[in-house]
Order: sequence, then structure tokens, then C-alpha cells
Amino acid sequence: MRPASLADATMMSEIYNHYVLHGTATFEEQAVSPEGYERRLSQLLERQCPVLIAEDQDAQLLGFAYASHYNLRSAYRFTVEDSVYVHHQHARKGIGRTLLSALVSTCRARGFKQMMAVIGDSENAGSIQLHRAMGFSEVGIARQVGYKFATWLDVVYMQRAL
Repeated sequence: MRPASLADATMMSEIYNHYVLHGTATFEEQAVSPEGYERRLSQLLERQCPVLIAEDQDAQLLGFAYASHYNLRSAYRFTVEDSVYVHHQHARKGIGRTLLSALVSTCRARGFKQMMAVIGDSENAGSIQLHRAMGFSEVGIARQVGYKFATWLDVVYMQRAL
């Protein structure tokens, strides 16, 4: 586990784009170029958002997690939203849990008070179970707010105190 750098953007985009093109964890529908992902990562780092990388002993990137501002209005300044993406070939090996646990600890140490999970697709059992296991509680479902792969999709909102 280590903090991300801009040099990670290409591999992060590859991991993320798998979910863009083949899943409903994100409602984004077009792949993000490495340059586009570098811009996104740069914005997170400029805002001092924690971005963590999980890699193996050969420095192969296995997944990443970050906490972004839940809302940019000042009253929300102590609330973050988490994002966790694991390389699809390494799913269900505990990497997501390790990343989310480290992210929760990092955000708590930085003085944040609440963490929100905005989970694409109410059928995303893996992410919902992971968040529940990490102390998140479901606070609501927005029904059929996304449309991807010719299907209407829900968004599940979960929250935990830090």
C-alpha cells in the first residue's frame, strides 16, 4: 500500500476502464484516456484527497482507492466519498477490503467525520457487502437514475462515521 502519484494514472485508467466498458460500478460509458485519468488524479492530489495504491511484490498495480469531497459546498467539508477499484483479475482476494480499510484510517486521521459510498447498481453485491463489512449502513436507494447497457440502474447510498 502506498500513496498514488501521477505515474500511476495509466494503470489506474486501465483498471477503471474495465468497469466503464464491462460493468455498472460506474455509470460512465466511455473509456477514459490515460491523459484524462491523469487530469482527474491531478485534481484529486491538488485538493489533497487521499489516493492509495495496492501493488504486489513486483510493483504490479492491483487496485486503488480514493476519497474525494462528497460535495464542494463548505458545509460538507468533513464528509468524503470513497471510490475503490480492484483489477478485475484480482477481485475477491481481499484487496478491496485492504484498500478501503486504509482509506478509512487515512480519512479519520485527516479529521474527516463521515464517509459516503455511492454505489452504482443495486445489484453490485460485492461492493455493497464490502461496505457493509467495513461498517457502512445503507441510507437510501435512488431508483432507476442511471441508464447503461440498455438497463435502468439504481444507486445505493451507504454511510459510516469516521
